[in-house]
Amino acid sequence: MESPNPTSVSLAMERTGPWVFSEEIPSDVIVTVGEANYSLHKFMLVAKSNYIRKLVIESEESDLTTIDLSDIPGGHEAFEKAAKFCYGINFEINVHNVAALHCAAVFLQMTDEYCDGNLAGRTEGFLSQVALSSLHGAVVVLNSCRELLHVADELNVVNRCVDAVTSKACSEASFPSRSPPNWWTEELAVLDVDFFGKVIAAMKKRGAKYLTLAGALITYTERALRELVRDQTGGGRGGGIRSPDAGDSVSEFRIEQRELLQSIVPLFPSEKAAFPINFLCCLLRCAIYLRASAECKRELEKRITEILEHVTVDDLLVLSFSYDGERLLDLDSVRRIISGFMEKEKSTSVFSAGGNFREDFSAAMQRVAKTVDAYLAEIAAYGELTISKFNGIAILIPKGARKVDDDLYRAVDIYLKVHPNLDELEKEKVCSVMDPLKLSYEARVHASQNKRLPVQTVLHALYYDQLKIRSGGAEDTVAERNQLQMDVSLVRENEELRTELTKMKMFVSDLQKNVHGTASSGKDVSVSTKKPTFFSSMTKKLGKLNPFKNGSKDTSHIDDGPALDLTKPRRRRFSVS
Repeated sequence: MESPNPTSVSLAMERTGPWVFSEEIPSDVIVTVGEANYSLHKFMLVAKSNYIRKLVIESEESDLTTIDLSDIPGGHEAFEKAAKFCYGINFEINVHNVAALHCAAVFLQMTDEYCDGNLAGRTEGFLSQVALSSLHGAVVVLNSCRELLHVADELNVVNRCVDAVTSKACSEASFPSRSPPNWWTEELAVLDVDFFGKVIAAMKKRGAKYLTLAGALITYTERALRELVRDQTGGGRGGGIRSPDAGDSVSEFRIEQRELLQSIVPLFPSEKAAFPINFLCCLLRCAIYLRASAECKRELEKRITEILEHVTVDDLLVLSFSYDGERLLDLDSVRRIISGFMEKEKSTSVFSAGGNFREDFSAAMQRVAKTVDAYLAEIAAYGELTISKFNGIAILIPKGARKVDDDLYRAVDIYLKVHPNLDELEKEKVCSVMDPLKLSYEARVHASQNKRLPVQTVLHALYYDQLKIRSGGAEDTVAERNQLQMDVSLVRENEELRTELTKMKMFVSDLQKNVHGTASSGKDVSVSTKKPTFFSSMTKKLGKLNPFKNGSKDTSHIDDGPALDLTKPRRRRFSVS
């Protein structure tokens, strides 16, 4: 055995000095715990510890002077407190040391069966009545069991702590006792990942809701992988995050983070929609960056696929760029996610009544198509993006899922602008992902004047436009361009008609006034000198337009003056002589 470190020995003697009465009764045994040595008295230790009593009795030496307790649970700190208990010196039992003290007491066989009121009984009472009565206390005790190896498991301390934590966490999730309601998730976030996994498994057995489990997992992950999960901007804050190959210390830290992530993902509840998609995308970027196992990445990809209709462009960009925002990561994960979503939609359409995947596209499919086109426009601005990767993502969306290809045309135009050295054939390959027939009129006008596009694509845009107009199939296009002019013309016509109607009403009103005025003045004027009315003047005018003027007797020269006698003739009696 190596000689003990003089410094540790002096420190141990300094700690034990105040409570060992070496002047009155010289110490007769040296207890070694790791590098620390304690000069103590056998009779004080034997009085409380059955384990030490057996060592003294079974020793081959006539006078045992050295005892090695290096394998005691809790190390020298736990032994010091156990020795103080043997000497009757008071010390504090709390949630931080009770697990180690209990394991040490059981190891030293300081039980009530050996001596009434012994240390094991004291620690057991504190565990049951104090430590495990609150969520915080149970979490602290459970966390302190990390350094007790398998002893705490054998003594059932870990299981008791897990049961206490699980019970109180489920109770708080259902009936919060304080604000904010999810405060208990912060308490669980300090646990070691292995103990946290035990708690989550126990909560599942108790029937906890998947959203409750998801809340605890999100809080734990954000705390455990704070540097990676919360930095989603891809901007300046991520500049301090270096590659896993940056250095030995960094690599070791990244290995720990990788193992942590690979331990968290299997704890996820089976419900695919338990987590928000931005959280899953962030975790997948962590997995790609930390070079996690293929199983870990595939599980995250499947969960994103299930709820891809809720994805945003920013979520997809999180997957695509490194933390400094300057380098494109492997886009295979994005391609697999989109491809998986298309397969899911195809299966759903096939099994639905009368579904036809080539003709009927769900609203979710159309939302994803629009998001993917906008995503392509964002990544097209990076020169390292190859044509095969650009086209590989664009062609995953069925062409029928896009109502118009304007967003895709924008992505193609950006790609051609950023890659000016492409030849004509390569440009045609890039443009092959869009359909010129599905461009809007404005987009076709822009395309016809776009010098970056290959000639073939420009001709297609112009040809389709002219073909639709000539064949009469461009009624929608013509109507779209003329609709505004038609609306304006209709408004003007309505205004003109309204004005004419107003004038007509005024004219009729004046006529009625003239007619009433003529009727009242006629009482003082004889019939022979009556003033011509509106209707008589109109009759004269119409008479001049007599269509029978040339073919019948012309009566236009007959005067209606006073020479005409309109009185009734007198009746005459004729006789025959």
